[in-house]
Amino acid sequence: MSDSRPDSTEDKQTVAIVRLVIGLLQGVALYLLWRVADDQIWMAQMRPLFAVLALVIVYVPVIVLVGLGSLRLRTLLAWTIVAVLVLAGLGVHDASRAIEGQGGPWPSFGLWVVTAAILFIAHHLIAAADGERRIIASYPRYFEIAWKNGVQLVLSGAFVGVFWLVLHLGAALFDMIGIQQLRDVIVEEWFVFPATAVMAAAAIHLTDVRSGLIRGIRTVALTLLAWLVPLLAGLTVAFLLALPFTGLDPLWRTGRAAALLLGAAATLIVLINAAYQDGQPDRPPPAPLRWSGRLAAILPAALIGLAAYAIWLRVDQHGLTPERVIGIACVVVGACYALGYVAAAVRTAPWLKPLEATNIVTGVVAVAVLLALFTPLADPERLSVANQIWRLENGTVSAAELDYAFLRFRSGRYGQEALEQLVAQGGAAGDQAARALQPDFRWPHRETAITPEIRRANIRVWPDGRSLPDNFLRQDWGTGWPQPNCLTAKAECEAFFADLTSDGVAEVLLSASGTISAYQEQEGRWELIGQLEPGDCPGLLDAMRAGTLAPAPPRFADLDVAGRRLRLETGRTALSGCGKS
Repeated sequence: MSDSRPDSTEDKQTVAIVRLVIGLLQGVALYLLWRVADDQIWMAQMRPLFAVLALVIVYVPVIVLVGLGSLRLRTLLAWTIVAVLVLAGLGVHDASRAIEGQGGPWPSFGLWVVTAAILFIAHHLIAAADGERRIIASYPRYFEIAWKNGVQLVLSGAFVGVFWLVLHLGAALFDMIGIQQLRDVIVEEWFVFPATAVMAAAAIHLTDVRSGLIRGIRTVALTLLAWLVPLLAGLTVAFLLALPFTGLDPLWRTGRAAALLLGAAATLIVLINAAYQDGQPDRPPPAPLRWSGRLAAILPAALIGLAAYAIWLRVDQHGLTPERVIGIACVVVGACYALGYVAAAVRTAPWLKPLEATNIVTGVVAVAVLLALFTPLADPERLSVANQIWRLENGTVSAAELDYAFLRFRSGRYGQEALEQLVAQGGAAGDQAARALQPDFRWPHRETAITPEIRRANIRVWPDGRSLPDNFLRQDWGTGWPQPNCLTAKAECEAFFADLTSDGVAEVLLSASGTISAYQEQEGRWELIGQLEPGDCPGLLDAMRAGTLAPAPPRFADLDVAGRRLRLETGRTALSGCGKS
């Protein structure tokens, strides 16, 4: 067991037994933890300890299960101890961020995701270095171990899913003959947790000893992904070339420009690595991939630059929020990739070679940034609250403009403490903060300053010369769904008229986002009476704009049965078919 991998049959059998025992112990521990979570009194006093136990029980066994196939025993022991300490720190901080009495006992969803990323990156940095007995291993070693374990974990998850499908299928078979005992057993928590953990451990072992299978699946998957590089590179170039003609305003109006740009950059980085693989010169990619890969390596810099500008604009206007802090962190990591990939692209030979050092260095940077985000050092809620209070103190926002609801509901303990400090300081901000701390304070609905004039300007009325009724434009439509956006926000739509109820008075039809909503005036108020689905019929809206629309009687009458109306369903929704009526 001192070698990095078990080679003999006896060693493999020993590792298999150890993995199954670890899986069983993990399952039992998870079951006990699940039962303890229901004890509200104990949880109120031991929430940090529970968060630490949850992270350790979920993640540390996985580290050991995977590490038994790639780490020397003493390295695995040391890494496990470090992982436990890191998880303990993250768990305690996550529990301390929450307001007492609010939220459940489990760690936040974001911490689960980020912890998995931290451990995955760190594990493979350590495993590769341990395999070559040096601090920085060769890039092919990092590539081999990381992709092998990634595919291994995905296949193990799929195996566990199929395992449960088979169990429920068997239970369904027994249900048909009146035997319920199997279903009664497999839904019990004392069975669910140990069975899942043991099957996961077995799957990790089976995929570990079949490394050739994993390598084959990985090669096929990466080869397929690599051929998407020319497509995404071409689309990205076209997008960037279109920006000078469209301007940046349409991009900013989406409200999610930074996230989309960062997502596109991350996808490019993944596809470039799929084409590069381990970078061995004896297996160069085809010429089309080499040229498109070199072009693609330049593009993340432009996308990340635009994302950084988008985030800066929002921070300058409205200050920091947790989402913007996370966005800044993504830009920092993305910038490391972008700079290294540009350097790789401009170097003539060998193809994209600097990419290797960039990936290794950025992996370390990513771990450091993620750890900072989930510790007091760069906690998004702490930084956001500090920035919002700073904007108040320097006069960027007034006491009336400060977002007290954000401090109360979206910034955890830090926002609560900031409100209490404002109350202690007194003044207008203190009065507002005191109201925000009241038990009956609720997140305010966004007040929509949508005036009749704004609606009149945003709703295009057909035919020309006709206008919407004044009481339709002035009516209070609430805050959103199911109304079209043009009634509750600054958005555009089109209006038509048709007498759908055969009462001699035309109803208003609003067309927006692929749906036509019909409104009828009832006792001085307009009510939504139904919706028409145009579907994908080409030219339908153009025909409506030309005035070629008229109410059509139903093809089949409703059937009245003892005062109840039954309607014949023909399998077609109104206006969903494109054929002639």
